Amino acid sequence: MEKVLEEIKSYFKKTDIILWIFTFVAIIYSLLLISDMQRAGTYNYMITQIAAIIAGVAAAWVVSIIDYKFMVKVWWVFALTAIALAGLVFIFGVRVEGTDDTAWIRLPGGITVQPSEFIKVCFIITFTKHLTFLKDIDKIKSLPGVISLLVHVGIPMLIIHMQGDDGTVLIFLFIAVTMSFLAGVPARYYAVLGGLIVVGLPILWSFVLNNEHRNRIMALFDLDGNALTNYGWQQYQGKVSIASGQLYGEGLYNGRRVEYGIVPEQENDFIFTVAGEEFGFIGCLVLMAILVVIIIRVIIDAKNAYDTKGALICYGVFAMICSQTIINIGMVLGVIPVIGITLPFFSSGGTSVMSMMIGIGLVQSVMNNQEKDMDRAKIRLGSQSRSRI
Repeated sequence: MEKVLEEIKSYFKKTDIILWIFTFVAIIYSLLLISDMQRAGTYNYMITQIAAIIAGVAAAWVVSIIDYKFMVKVWWVFALTAIALAGLVFIFGVRVEGTDDTAWIRLPGGITVQPSEFIKVCFIITFTKHLTFLKDIDKIKSLPGVISLLVHVGIPMLIIHMQGDDGTVLIFLFIAVTMSFLAGVPARYYAVLGGLIVVGLPILWSFVLNNEHRNRIMALFDLDGNALTNYGWQQYQGKVSIASGQLYGEGLYNGRRVEYGIVPEQENDFIFTVAGEEFGFIGCLVLMAILVVIIIRVIIDAKNAYDTKGALICYGVFAMICSQTIINIGMVLGVIPVIGITLPFFSSGGTSVMSMMIGIGLVQSVMNNQEKDMDRAKIRLGSQSRSRI
């Protein structure tokens, strides 16, 4: 028993204990919010969420034990996994109620899985391999190297766009831009990319976005009067729910708007409105503070990483969590169009919480294997010193 306790103590000593603590605090808070909104319907979201959390924690623990360098070394396994997951959607993909994309797979028992959530994690590993390879051959600043990175991120973005999940396409873009910039890709390429995007906005508006996308953007400005009738209804009701909580909220299980399910998808993309109504402005601040601490801890772990691979993995997870947080809260508050992005760790949805937990596991893998790398470095330095003597 003592040996087991020592192993557990040693494990948590090597990993980021603060990140673990705040991850579990976020999960507990999320379960409170999901249990609260259960009053609005008959479907039991709690069972699915708890099962996904258990599976996600187990997966995070396993991933944290595996050496991240080994995962990067066998990057092709993750690439093939991502390709297989994407292919399954085209064969067995279904549209889930409350969504406008065919990006889900229905498993036996009625369980639905969104493969793109797991593809994001696979992408972080394969992109880390790509970036470190370019750095090793001194091609990270060259035009051919940058083009190869664009192809790498462009393939999953195109595939997921074809499935209709444009919100996730944006997350891939944020992850790729963050990782490549911090890996050393010169700023001039981002200036060119930004310029091309600006020039291409009319084409994007006319030929890429469909009527629903355009209407969601128009609803932000109420240019066609649909803010209270159609595409702006969800955001309007969400803001009303948040405002109704005032400073301290109605109290857990007391909010009437939550009980009657007035805000569509309040258990998922709009879980922030439940926090606002039940716990008020203070509850919203606490929720955001938890996510900010998680994000900061991931950045600190990236800074403390022993090598470039570890740092890039951490930055990839940071970009995934940070971009989803900003986009989700932004769309709930009506400053960004509704694009179907979940709030990390808080929204109901088994696939979403599992992918986030695996991401935390990747960061913990970087921390867990630091000591091993430092010991190897000391041995190498010692050997070199003896050889010189």
